[in-house]
Amino acid sequence: MRLFLDTADFDEIRTAVTWGVISGVTTNPTLIARAGQDHETQVKRICELVADVSAETVMERKDDLIVEGRRIASWHPSVVVKVACTPDGLAAGKVLASEGIKINVTLIFTVNQALLAAAIGAYFVSPFVGRLDDIGEDGMRVVRDIVDAYRQQSITTKVLAASLRHPVHVTQAALAGADIGTMPFTVLGSMYKHPLTDAGLERFLADYRKTQEPHPVKR
Repeated sequence: MRLFLDTADFDEIRTAVTWGVISGVTTNPTLIARAGQDHETQVKRICELVADVSAETVMERKDDLIVEGRRIASWHPSVVVKVACTPDGLAAGKVLASEGIKINVTLIFTVNQALLAAAIGAYFVSPFVGRLDDIGEDGMRVVRDIVDAYRQQSITTKVLAASLRHPVHVTQAALAGADIGTMPFTVLGSMYKHPLTDAGLERFLADYRKTQEPHPVKR
């Protein structure tokens, strides 16, 4: 499973890139606003660090979405245009996909929505795990069902598990067969952590320091 960051914070992305573990980024208008940056400028900066950077459309009608999607796609070859799973969003996404633009259909909450996304030739489909959990549904079950349905139908659209809020979500997404998991920087950082790793490292370092101590001279 590929690991993406769900953020528009350039410093977070740059740090994660130095770790060598992420291969993409997902953004949305909320994250861009939180970063306090212009949408186009920030997306272009991020694209210089990683491939597959999802940038979201905000228009509502098909024709407007097509124009906006083309404009966003022109920013950089690494851009993946996000459209919402609505009739207009899917219709616009189909036109854009037919032009060779990579599409990420977002705000997916059911297998049926994921099938619609695949039907328009979406590159990614983004089921939102945490938001389903918030309303008492099993978000990870939806991811598993989408993965199973895609495999049964030989669908090549990639399943991008979104709204992953803690390390257990990441593990579950991988076990569910998701192609990608996207998460906040804090969740990515927590994937490194385990008390036995810390204890083991401290023990190794302590043993190493002992080997560097001068030995008493025998007389």
